[in-house]
Amino acid sequence: MIVGNLLLSTNANKQNLMKNKSLISITDYSKEDYLKLIEIAEEFEKNPKQQLLKGYVIASLFFEPSTRTRLSFESAINRLGGRIVGFTDASSSSVKKGESLKDTILTVSNYSDLIVMRHPIEGSARYASEVAPVPVVNAGDGANQHPTQCLLDLYSIKKTQGTLDNLNIALVGDLKYGRTVHSLMMAMAHFNPTFNFISPESLRMPQGYKNHLDNEGIKYYEHDVLEDAIPHADIIYMTRVQKERFSDPIEYEKVKNAYVLRNAMLDETKDNLRILHPLPRVNEIHEDVDSNPKAYYFEQALNGVFMRQAILTSILGLK
Repeated sequence: MIVGNLLLSTNANKQNLMKNKSLISITDYSKEDYLKLIEIAEEFEKNPKQQLLKGYVIASLFFEPSTRTRLSFESAINRLGGRIVGFTDASSSSVKKGESLKDTILTVSNYSDLIVMRHPIEGSARYASEVAPVPVVNAGDGANQHPTQCLLDLYSIKKTQGTLDNLNIALVGDLKYGRTVHSLMMAMAHFNPTFNFISPESLRMPQGYKNHLDNEGIKYYEHDVLEDAIPHADIIYMTRVQKERFSDPIEYEKVKNAYVLRNAMLDETKDNLRILHPLPRVNEIHEDVDSNPKAYYFEQALNGVFMRQAILTSILGLK
C-alpha cells in the first residue's frame, strides 16, 4: 500500500512540474515538458472552447507592440472563459510617469493570477519573475527569448512532420537579434537536428548559441546564399530583419532585403517541406509563396492559440 501511494505521489509530481512555474526562457522547461505541452495543445485544438479559466484573471502587459502574440493570448484566455487586464502600450500606463518595472509588477500581481509580459529590454522578464508573487510568462524580451513562440513552433513542426527528431532546419534572416530563432534553436537541440544558418555576415547566429550546439554535438552549417540550404530542408524558418534593433538606419538598409523567398525557389525542395515565419513579414517571403501548399505560416499563427491555452492551463495547474 505504501509503495502504491509513493507511485501515485511520484506520478502526481511529474504531472505538476509546470504548475506555478514561470516561463521565461525555453530552457526553463525540459524536453518532456515540451512534449507534454504539445499533447495538451492537441487536445485544445480539438476542443478550444472550455471554461477552465473561469474565475481567473490574466494580466497582459505589453511594453512593446505586438499583434499575433498579444491577440493569440487574449483569444486563448477568452476561449477558456478567463478575464484579461493590462495595457497594450507602456505610454498608457504609469510607466510614462516614471514607475519602475518592479512597482508595476508588484502592483499588477495584486490584480491577477498570472502575468504575460513583453518588454524591449533583455532580462526584464526574468527580473519580473523574481519579484512577482504570481507566475510570469515571457512574451518576448528584447533580442533575448520568445519561449511561447518557440513552443507553438515546436507544435507546428510536429504537426507537419509527424516528428521532432532528426530534422533538417534552415533558419534564415536575422539570426543575431531574432529571439524566435534563439529559442527554437535551443529547444530543437534536444531532438538531434541538422541546422543551416543563412544570414548576412552582420546578422550571424551569436557565438554563444553555436558553442551550445558544439557542446551538444549538434551539426550546423553557415551559408550566405539561401538557395544553398533549402533543397534538403524539412523546415525553412524565415525571419524579418528587425529595423527596431538597429541604431544605425544605414546598416539596416544594407541588409533589409538580404533574402527573399520566391515560389519558384521551391520547385526542387522536399515534398514534406514546410515554411514557417513568426510574422510579421516585410519582404522576406514574397506573396507568390502564399498559395504554395508548403507555406504554413498562417496556420502556424493559429497554432499559437492552442499552445498558449496549454501553457496557461499547465502553469495554473488546470491541465
